[in-house]
Amino acid sequence: MHPIPPLGALRVFEAAARHMSLTKAAKELSVSPGAVSHQIRGLEALLGAKLFERRVRAIALTPAGNLLYPGLQTGFLHIRQALAGLKDAGNERVLVVSTSPGLTSKWLAPRLYRFAAANPEIDVRISSSLNNANFTTDGVDVAVRYMPTGSGLDPGLVAEKLADMSFLPVCSPGLIEMRGPMSTPQALLRAPLIHDDTLSNRVGIPTWADWFVAAGMRDFDVSHGLRFNSADHALEAASQNAGVLLAHDLLAYDDLRAGRLVIPIALALPAGRALYFVFPRSGRDRPPVQAFGRWIKEELAAVDRRAIRGKATLRAAADLALDRWAHTAASNANAAKPKLTKGRHAPREPQRRRATKWSDK
Repeated sequence: MHPIPPLGALRVFEAAARHMSLTKAAKELSVSPGAVSHQIRGLEALLGAKLFERRVRAIALTPAGNLLYPGLQTGFLHIRQALAGLKDAGNERVLVVSTSPGLTSKWLAPRLYRFAAANPEIDVRISSSLNNANFTTDGVDVAVRYMPTGSGLDPGLVAEKLADMSFLPVCSPGLIEMRGPMSTPQALLRAPLIHDDTLSNRVGIPTWADWFVAAGMRDFDVSHGLRFNSADHALEAASQNAGVLLAHDLLAYDDLRAGRLVIPIALALPAGRALYFVFPRSGRDRPPVQAFGRWIKEELAAVDRRAIRGKATLRAAADLALDRWAHTAASNANAAKPKLTKGRHAPREPQRRRATKWSDK
C-alpha cells in the first residue's frame, strides 16, 4: 500500500484534473503554474506512476490519473461541503447571489425589495459578473445564470430551470416617429442596428444575421451599427432613439411594459438556452436558499410575455438551424458567381417558413 501523500499535493492534483489545466488550477489555488507542476511531479515520484500526459498547451489524465481522480474529487467535495456547512451555521442571515450585470440591472434589482420585505431575516448580497460562479472559491451561495438547455453540471450542483431564453427586435417609439413605420424586415434593415456583444461568443445565441434570415431575407449587410459589451447599456441606447436592438425578452420586459421600448416586428428567435437557478447540492436545505428559489420562481411566473408581444411568433429551433444552413449555402453560391452589373440583379423571393405561436410555457 502506498503511504498517504501530502494533502497539499493531492489538492493540487485534484484541481488540475478538474480543470484539465495547470494554469486554471494555479489560479484557483493562488500559486504559480510552476508550483503546480512541481507538486504534481513530486506526487508522481512518490506514487511511482505518471498521472498526466503533457501535450501542446493541454494536459490529459493517464490511466493511473483516471483511477486516482474520482476518489479524490469525492473526498475534496465532502471537505468543501463540511467547511461550507460550518460557515453557513454561523452566518445564516447572508445569501450571496451571482448574476450577470444585465440581469441584475434590468430585471432583478427592481424586484429585490419585494424579497427583502418578505424575508427581513435574510441579507442578500448581489455579485454581478459575466463569468459563471465558482462555488468553491467565490463565496457564492446561489447563482441565476443562462446555460445551454440540458447542459451537464458538476455532480455537486443543482440547476433548476426557470425560463426559456429568446430574442426579439426592440426600439423606442421616438425612433419610429423619426424614421417612420418599420413593419417590414426591409425597413428595419435601413434603421441603425444595435448589437449586444455580451453573449456573442456563446453557442446558440442568435444574431441580427440570424434574425433577418428567419424573417425571409437573403441579401443583407448587418455589419454596421453600435456595439455594446453590456446588455443594460445596449437597452438604454435603444430607449434613447439610437437604433433597433435584438434584445433578450426578459431584460427588455420592464422597458416594454413602461412604453420606453416597442416591438416593431413581433418575430422572436429561441436561443437554445434557459435561465437556471443554480446552487450547491449541500446547500439545498438552507432556508435562505429555499426562500430565494421560491421567490424568483414566483416573480418569473408573474411575467406576462403575451401582454408585451401580442401575436409574436417563435421560430422553432429546427427552422432556425435550417435557415442558417440555407443562408450559408446561398452565400457560398453567390460568392462563386461573377458579379452582375447594377440594375440587372433581382432579389430572390423569400421562402415561407413554418413558425409556431409563442407560448409562455
